[in-house]
Amino acid sequence: MATQSRVADRLRFDGFELDVRAGELRKNGVRLRLRGQPLQVLEILLERAGDVVTREALQARIWSADTFVDFDHSLHNAIARIREVLGDSAESPRYIETLPRRGYRYIGPVEDFPTLRLVPETVDHTSEPVVPVNPAKRKRSLLLVLASLFTLGVVVVTIWHSIHAAGAVPPIRSLAVLPLENLSGDPSEEFFADGMTDQLITDLAQVGSLRVISRTSVMRYKGAKKALPEIARELNVDAIVEGSVVRSGPRVRVTAQLIQASADRHLWADTYDRDLGDILKLQGEVADAIARQVQARLTRQQQAQLHQAHSVSPAAYDAYLRGRLIFTTEFTKSGSLKKAKAYFENAIQEDPNFALAYAGLADTYVYLAFTGGLAKEQAYRSAKDALAKAVELDDNVGEAHDTLGVLSWLFDWDWDAADREFNRAIALAPSYSCAHEDRAGFLAFMGRRAEALDEIRKIDQLDYGFSAAHTETSVYYALQDFPNLIEASKRGLLLDPSDGDHHHSLGIGYEGTGRIEEAISEYRKAIELSGGLQARVALAHAYSVAGKRAEADKILRDLERKLKETSGSPYTIATIYAGLGENDKAFEFLEKAYSQKSLEILSLKSDLLLDGLRPDPRFESLMRRIGLVN
Repeated sequence: MATQSRVADRLRFDGFELDVRAGELRKNGVRLRLRGQPLQVLEILLERAGDVVTREALQARIWSADTFVDFDHSLHNAIARIREVLGDSAESPRYIETLPRRGYRYIGPVEDFPTLRLVPETVDHTSEPVVPVNPAKRKRSLLLVLASLFTLGVVVVTIWHSIHAAGAVPPIRSLAVLPLENLSGDPSEEFFADGMTDQLITDLAQVGSLRVISRTSVMRYKGAKKALPEIARELNVDAIVEGSVVRSGPRVRVTAQLIQASADRHLWADTYDRDLGDILKLQGEVADAIARQVQARLTRQQQAQLHQAHSVSPAAYDAYLRGRLIFTTEFTKSGSLKKAKAYFENAIQEDPNFALAYAGLADTYVYLAFTGGLAKEQAYRSAKDALAKAVELDDNVGEAHDTLGVLSWLFDWDWDAADREFNRAIALAPSYSCAHEDRAGFLAFMGRRAEALDEIRKIDQLDYGFSAAHTETSVYYALQDFPNLIEASKRGLLLDPSDGDHHHSLGIGYEGTGRIEEAISEYRKAIELSGGLQARVALAHAYSVAGKRAEADKILRDLERKLKETSGSPYTIATIYAGLGENDKAFEFLEKAYSQKSLEILSLKSDLLLDGLRPDPRFESLMRRIGLVN
């Protein structure tokens, strides 16, 4: 029979706290992304800290009988996820120790709270006294056992048949493309191998029935010596694609192989030797071969997309890869964006029919507008022209439709068009994480909370183990969900404590929940780390709310003088006058921001700095003209 042991509802260890009832793990008060089976496994290990918990015991507690076929893979994934969240490692464990062929043991400190609950515990029945059994009952029991064994045999044979009929390969629904190895012997060719990796990920992202891990998640494994099953567990994928690239003269050779993650078993491998002009076709062939090997469901449109690639000038492709690499890694720097822009322009000059080069050029124009590297109107017109050409050449480029969505949203203020373009981008490339990030921000801006949060969950799946904190904070800010803004900002700061933007958003979260002194502290940190103008205005606003009017006025008057000398953003000047209580001047500059279709004015609905203006009828009129209210 079963007995019951008493364990805590809350378990603390080394700065972490597991709330069993709520199903949440926190570190220093910050909720961490651990849920489902990994959270349950951690709970069991903590309950039995110091003891070996066998694989069989974990299976009995968590995995029901009908999931035993995938048990090994699921348990490996759960342990890998726990280690990732705790900052632990299998090689030098601080918390979770692996005992080969036996199970796992929690070896760190643990302290439980006094609130207790009852948990069933399995007892070893061999130690119970023997009770005589009636012979008739024994015969009946024997018949039941024989019948059960016969039924079990039928089930086992059926399962064996179904497994072997399918080649004994579990379904592959997710995969990661590891950075392709540069085997040219020339380090300067690394960009080509990395670019080929990006393009293969992009092509596979078009396969709707596959979850393909994003570039940001896989590039950390470049040059890593980890075993493939371990990488797969960390990324939570069923399969890994790895390979190599050699470019020699006008030829390129790509070798790719598909490995089943749980068994480290090669499922497929092939080598492609092509002329450089056929590089786009080569990538489509590789993606199509992988999709067929994993038995992914390809629509006719997806099949056409993978096979319709045109020839491209080798020089154009070279320039495109260099531009895309710079843009992907340094998109916040105006100087780097201008270098990427020059490469895309060179690619177009070499091959005027290269659709991807036009899409890349449009992206650089958009981000040059964001960073102030180019006047907004000039950047907008140039981006529109480049995208029109990209779509004319190939209407199935998901990146182009994503950028069209951004332009429709932030520049045209055409919400219906933005919605259509984001949906189109994701339909063309379901695993394209940038499109999900942009759509999440748009949906939050429109107040469509459930859809926005669903996009956040999708981003987490594509960037497995990485933070979507910047996207999350923008979403929660737009939704005015200040408690969750605090949590998302803290998660971001756990990854990078020196990120001034996260300190700023954390300050907004604190101010939005009435924790003014904590908000002031975070705004100060944001100013120290990044010197942000908006953070200074926010600090002044928080001082004003806290009753420190003299400190607020000093900051705002100083900013007013500086912005007059440098002709600052009308929207920022409006927030300064709003803070000073000079409402007429604030509305004067808001009207200027409106007439210029300022990017910042779209935050009008959520900006705490303008709270003092909201009762004024002019504020609602402005909101209605922008289209933020009906």
